[in-house]
Amino acid sequence: MATPVGNGAPNAAVPARPGRPPGPAAATATATATATLVQPGRPGGAPVRRPPTAAVTGVRARLAQATRTAPGRLRLAGAVLAVLTVAFGGLTAWQLETRAEAADRVVSYSQPLSRDAAEIHRNLADAATTAASGFLLAGAEPKDVRDRYEQDLATAARLVAEAAARTTSTSPAQDSLARLNQQLPVYAGLVETARADNRQGIPLGGAYLRYASEQMQTVLLPAAAELATAENDELAADYAAAKSVPWGAYGLAVLTLAALAWVQLTLFRRTNRVFNIGLLGATAAVLAGALWLTVTGLTTNAALKSSDREGATPLRALNSARVDVLTARLAENLHLVARGSTTKYADQWTKATEHLDGAAAKDDPLERRTGSLPEAVRLAPPTAGPGVREAVKQFDLWHERHDAARKLEVDNADYQGALDATVTADGNTSTADAFFNATDRALARAADIEQDRFKRSAEGTGGDLRTTAVAAALLGLVAAAAALRGLGRRLAEYR
Repeated sequence: MATPVGNGAPNAAVPARPGRPPGPAAATATATATATLVQPGRPGGAPVRRPPTAAVTGVRARLAQATRTAPGRLRLAGAVLAVLTVAFGGLTAWQLETRAEAADRVVSYSQPLSRDAAEIHRNLADAATTAASGFLLAGAEPKDVRDRYEQDLATAARLVAEAAARTTSTSPAQDSLARLNQQLPVYAGLVETARADNRQGIPLGGAYLRYASEQMQTVLLPAAAELATAENDELAADYAAAKSVPWGAYGLAVLTLAALAWVQLTLFRRTNRVFNIGLLGATAAVLAGALWLTVTGLTTNAALKSSDREGATPLRALNSARVDVLTARLAENLHLVARGSTTKYADQWTKATEHLDGAAAKDDPLERRTGSLPEAVRLAPPTAGPGVREAVKQFDLWHERHDAARKLEVDNADYQGALDATVTADGNTSTADAFFNATDRALARAADIEQDRFKRSAEGTGGDLRTTAVAAALLGLVAAAAALRGLGRRLAEYR
């Protein structure tokens, strides 16, 4: 018989005869063709091999085999409970630490920066007011007036430098701080020029002072107000973070307790044993952690709310009123500096006093008044209330004295009488300046009380939250150990 001639391929498969099994080469070719797929659309029909699934299949098989036996199910339950309890402790600790950091920022960062921003605003306004008072007194300017002006500028410059050092480069307050830092020396130079000209009797001094005051009102004070707004926004954000509810920790606590209850119920049904000391201990530890978390959350939130209600919020209202008082005083002084050449500053006085105390008469009760001063009275805590009410009383007397001086100037054409009724160097306690100072001192005393209320309420909240965070982490570990111990005793029965 003739022998078939091959095609030259070294490993060519020989077709199997009918009724005979395929040879080794044919079996290999068939397996390769089955395991290899050709991806449509790829050049040359490049083959794509399926990833092996033996490892995944093996893991599933072992898990299925483990859950078919009681010991396997106990081991799996122990692993799940250990993960849940440790996760509860870790998540609770992390969320409480986040709140503690926010509470610390409120006490040592956000509120001090907010307070300093308000102090910058107030010191700048007071510097402008005091400079105008000194200008009106000219050569009779008392030393304490000059010292007050210099102290205001020095304090404002120091607070600007401190705020810039403590504020991050991405903070919206950086632009305001830069403008304050650049323009403050310019303002001081203009005031010194006005003061020197005034002492020499040069009329140009009044123009310099009005220009310096214009720079203060259009550049420096708006920048200080923007700074205060930015710091107040940051304080509000830190308050919100410090008072946030750790819903994740509560949710995981509920899930962990449900898992512990389910495992204990299952054991009871299968063993008729009512108690498992280890699982009961784990349940008690998780419950203790959740209860501690709740109590600490309630107490710290109450303390932070109290610090905001009796400290931070009244302080903002009080600082607003203090700036309005200084703005009114500056307008009053600049009107006399202008010597009746313009009604601009008289209009500024009217606007400032309406913003301060509405358009109400002095006999109207505070409850019916509007403005920053009545708002400061309404928000003041009981300990600061009398001081703010005293400020309202002094403001009413100041307003009366201003109206009397205005009448002397306008109706009697007595500029010197109006000036003497407004500011003098002899310590007269019946001038508008004396009542203004009494108003400002009363507001300053109330501000000190409200700042103290803030500190007393807010300090220590971060430490309380951190203590609870550590306790929650430890209780989570204790719960995990107790659960594993309790299930381990059941496992020992199968040996």
